[in-house]
Amino acid sequence: MWWFHPVDLLIIPAFLLSLWAQFRVNGTFNKFSEVPAASGMTGYEAARRMLDHNGLHDIPIEPVPGKLSDHYDPIHRVVRLSEPVYYENSISAISVACHEVGHAIQHKQNYPMLVLRHRMFPVVNIASGIAPFLLIAGFLFQFAGLIGLGIVFFAAVVAFQLVTLPVEFNASNRARKIMVMEGFITQQEGKGVGKVLNAAALTYVAAALISLLELVKYVMIFTSSSREE
Repeated sequence: MWWFHPVDLLIIPAFLLSLWAQFRVNGTFNKFSEVPAASGMTGYEAARRMLDHNGLHDIPIEPVPGKLSDHYDPIHRVVRLSEPVYYENSISAISVACHEVGHAIQHKQNYPMLVLRHRMFPVVNIASGIAPFLLIAGFLFQFAGLIGLGIVFFAAVVAFQLVTLPVEFNASNRARKIMVMEGFITQQEGKGVGKVLNAAALTYVAAALISLLELVKYVMIFTSSSREE
């Protein structure tokens, strides 16, 4: 039956990994939110200095409500930091703030994977909304054409998630190097920064893994049903 497939035996542990990743990112962020940075810098101050150091004086930094709602907006060219990150001077705050600035630097330098991600976004934004309906309708009515089209749309979503991985890892690597070079953190504090950023990266890895396994499942079901016809 299409709603259960042997690949689900891999998807289940991947889903558990995703839950653990979410738990870990929250736990790690909370833990290092209690550890003040030796530099005494807040997330805002670290982000502002990192932007200015890279010639991005025109990019503003805005506080936004919520927890871990931090992001870089490439359309309006603004770094938005959650209030705990914006105002606090913890290891977690400056780690997350500098990571988001890493994306702004990628944008300035036209980092290839970020450029590709931006170009894919309009298509993926539509595909992510359509794919589930095409797959459900195709499987319910045994319409191979709908299933195949749903797989194509879903594959675009998976490709987007896979492209996101190097973008996130690269932004973190940029942040860690600059944070040490500019004295935002000490070498010893770098371990804490690594834990915060790696925990966040794991959530992207888990999400991409689940989607990739689901895609494999749909393709296998589709090819299997095609051979039976």
